[in-house]
Amino acid sequence: MNYILFDGTVRTALLPFTFTRPVADIRIGILTIREKWERHLGSTTTTLTEEYLSEKYPMVEMEENVMINASFLPNEILSEMVSNLEPNQAIFKGDEVIAFFTQESQEEVDFNEYEIIEYNEDCLFVANPWDIFAKNDAAIREDFELLTEDRKSQPIPKSVNVISPENIFIEEGAKLEFVTLNASTGPIYIGKNSEIMEGSVIRGPFALCEEAQVKLATKVYGATTVGPHCRIGGEVNNSVLFGYSNKGHDGFLGNSVLGEWCNIGADSNNSNLKNNYEEVKLWSYETEGFKKTGLQFCGLMMGDHSKCGINTMFNTGTVVGVSTNIFGSGFPRNFIPSFSWGGASGFTTYITKKAFETARIVMSRRHVDFDEKEARILEYVFEETKKWRKE
Repeated sequence: MNYILFDGTVRTALLPFTFTRPVADIRIGILTIREKWERHLGSTTTTLTEEYLSEKYPMVEMEENVMINASFLPNEILSEMVSNLEPNQAIFKGDEVIAFFTQESQEEVDFNEYEIIEYNEDCLFVANPWDIFAKNDAAIREDFELLTEDRKSQPIPKSVNVISPENIFIEEGAKLEFVTLNASTGPIYIGKNSEIMEGSVIRGPFALCEEAQVKLATKVYGATTVGPHCRIGGEVNNSVLFGYSNKGHDGFLGNSVLGEWCNIGADSNNSNLKNNYEEVKLWSYETEGFKKTGLQFCGLMMGDHSKCGINTMFNTGTVVGVSTNIFGSGFPRNFIPSFSWGGASGFTTYITKKAFETARIVMSRRHVDFDEKEARILEYVFEETKKWRKE
């Protein structure tokens, strides 16, 4: 069967992360949503997404296809229901479609003509940026079971101070000595060729993905995911780094999400709790205003290719767009549009020529090409976000 993941109704709500990727390529838990579905279904997937992203994330359509709403995370029951779908059948949870069978000959999809199958079990659903860290605990636990079932971990080195070793899985090539791992509060997954440097203290649930690194004497607690090729240091609490991003020095990152190719300068901190302990509101691209999160703890949401200088301070519930460069003293505003250059004293436009030069250098350090596809996506984002910048 040909499986196609589509963005669903939540794409705009998940900005800034979906400016540069489909919903399917958001990382939550250990894996991206796409990787989860592919493992559960035993099949590759393609993507139905925004036209400007489709060159990098193309769709392959065949005579018969199953369309899957990428904002739903798979589990054993749900993936079995999806794999058993037949023509003119659709799976719904409430008013939200999870998956449906479609044929190339169909001119349009009318669910009134479909047999509706209700899914009434629990499953993880990502509808807001803050869901990525808020639901990361459950997502790590599900992915840990998926990735480690019937497999044997590499041995835990003798120098490691460990609690609940049965909840720890170490992949081949991982390096760790003289660290403390407490998996009594949740599983700890240490990916292939990753490294945890000496003196680090980590409390699960925790996921360190392939080629990622935890720097000397780092403190990690609250469900945290360090994506492939990321670096973390200092104090990290309940945060998700998608991939190729650095928070490598002292400073606090809490209840936060960083996209790809981000860099947090030394001794930078984000607030994750308001001084008056009130509910945190977060900028919404959907409403173009601030939206209640229902959370008391909510930190920094930073889109791809954004950077901040040393000693940067972020207010509670700050949203940073794509390809921003933030520096200087004081607290910058809690919504920083894409391609902004500056800080608390004000912002100017970060022109694409300079932004692309930096991206090219940053990506080449990790042996990744900044190609024309990537440039065209960022050019589109630059134009699309112009209305929020003070030109």
